[in-house]
Amino acid sequence: MSQTDDLDRRLRGIISGLTLEEKVGQLFVMHVYGESATDPDEADVETNLRELGVRDAAELIATYRLGGVIYFGWAHNTRSPQQIAELSAGIQQAALAQPSGIPVLVSVDQEHGIVARVGAPATLLPGAMAIGASGSHDAAREAARIAGTELRALGIRQDHAPDADVNIDPANPVIGVRSFGSEPDAVAGFVTAQIEGYQSAGVATAAKHFPGHGDTTDDSHTDLPHIHHTREEWDRFDAPPFRAAVAAGVDSVMTAHIVVPALDPAGDPATLSRPILTGVLREELGFDGVISTDSLAMRGVRTKYGDDRVAVLALKAGVDQLLNPPNPEVAWNAVLQAVADGELAEARIEESVLRVLRMKAKVGLIDGPDPADAPGAGVTAGAVDALVGTPEHLAAADRIAEASTTLLRDDHALLPLSPRTHPEILVVGVDPGSPSGTTGPPTSVLADALTGLGFTATARPTGSAPDDTAVEEAVAAAKGRDAVLVATYNVATRGAARDNTQAANAALDAMSRPGRAGAYAAPSSDGQALLVAALKATGIPVITLAVRNPYDIAHLPDVDASLASYSWTDVELRAAARVIAGRAAPRGRLPVPVRRADDPAQVLYPVGHGLTY
Repeated sequence: MSQTDDLDRRLRGIISGLTLEEKVGQLFVMHVYGESATDPDEADVETNLRELGVRDAAELIATYRLGGVIYFGWAHNTRSPQQIAELSAGIQQAALAQPSGIPVLVSVDQEHGIVARVGAPATLLPGAMAIGASGSHDAAREAARIAGTELRALGIRQDHAPDADVNIDPANPVIGVRSFGSEPDAVAGFVTAQIEGYQSAGVATAAKHFPGHGDTTDDSHTDLPHIHHTREEWDRFDAPPFRAAVAAGVDSVMTAHIVVPALDPAGDPATLSRPILTGVLREELGFDGVISTDSLAMRGVRTKYGDDRVAVLALKAGVDQLLNPPNPEVAWNAVLQAVADGELAEARIEESVLRVLRMKAKVGLIDGPDPADAPGAGVTAGAVDALVGTPEHLAAADRIAEASTTLLRDDHALLPLSPRTHPEILVVGVDPGSPSGTTGPPTSVLADALTGLGFTATARPTGSAPDDTAVEEAVAAAKGRDAVLVATYNVATRGAARDNTQAANAALDAMSRPGRAGAYAAPSSDGQALLVAALKATGIPVITLAVRNPYDIAHLPDVDASLASYSWTDVELRAAARVIAGRAAPRGRLPVPVRRADDPAQVLYPVGHGLTY
């Protein structure tokens, strides 16, 4: 008997001893408020009672025989590494105290870059598009290994990463820099490397968002996007990273709440589509791991059906894990009722439970016939101190960030700046909130980093939509300075209409032949662009740093120099400061094309563009 057969035999034995309620509970992954499993703050108790009908994580696990818990910063789960580890240990103690004794799979969305729930002093790494800009699969693998090592030390055994979407549309409001880039084969290579890195650290992976969320201008958190690729286009653009993920042994695939008529003309979101999940993902791509929904609280999956039907329809479509239904009581009872009514066979539930338990076994949560004997079901303070935020990990993050920083323009060799020739620097621009709540604000981080490199730098945030007063004050503050650094954030992202699929087709066919664009876009009137223009008019050298999507330069044609950091967390910003100061050479290369704002048919900077010195 093979090891796989032996494991399945043992897992089926566990399943045979479960009640229907326990089987159904294994398919649910829920959030819960509080930094403790049994003693959360009173405000978190009140929120749990109002939203979930329970007081704390332990009660949630006991009520729904829960299979998984997902951490969020807004749920107050991730305040410090030691606190996270203690929460994880408390959750496992609550799970092991249940009759089934099956440990909970604790997971998190820790993509890094702009999506990070666990913050400093844990290591924060560059996100996907930054890693794509580095061009290094070794960097992708190392980043995932570091991330996985630290998550496991915190008792988190699954990361809902990597993102396998191909970011074709520059106006995509939900993916953008969460993607490794716009080239399907390149994205596939980075997805494979990150799966290998996470799994080497003993953490399960989740490729997302199937069947591909990269070519839409709608956000499935608030709308139900439609992807209008033909079947041939889907095979060419969206499928390669997911095929690569399956070949690499990805543990889980997360669904997207999007409609793809070429794959299922019924108009249901992919999360609820049997032709997409069972027909394409299972049967065509050959995936037999866990299929997880994206959050069932998102509007994209709730536009057509009620919350009671969504959970049942997802399971009928082929889903194994139901992530974050907005009302767990409604969803849990709906699944039980569907089994009682014969709409869902209990054998179908058991298929999904088996897949979930296989994933738990793979990450060390189930070992032997008694799940309570699982090694490492808890965590230790010593492991947190030894493995989380170590000097070696932090140095690796700095190194990867430096390799990703991309110099897009430097027409007059302004960069690198020297404290001898440009000692006084004003830093203005955006201060978006920290993804993890532990970094920033960006203008201050940049100013402090430059000051530490020998400059006298002052931060003056102007916001993402500076008005005339803010522009005038920034211009006044620039007087007497030797250079101005402007942090920009998605300047006029929606200013240009375009046919991205055709443009991407042309780019794959021949990099030198751009695709057809849509309507002409008028020059941007974005406040950030007006700020940059006003500063440029002073005659003081102006440098822009795009701290999210790298497309900003298309709307800022007259700057002296321009860089992209692909995120605004400290590790990317400090790396950009070192590049500006010449302490590191810019080595990043664009993983997406930047098209002209006034004529999107024309490529301003192609994939692979990046200057150095």
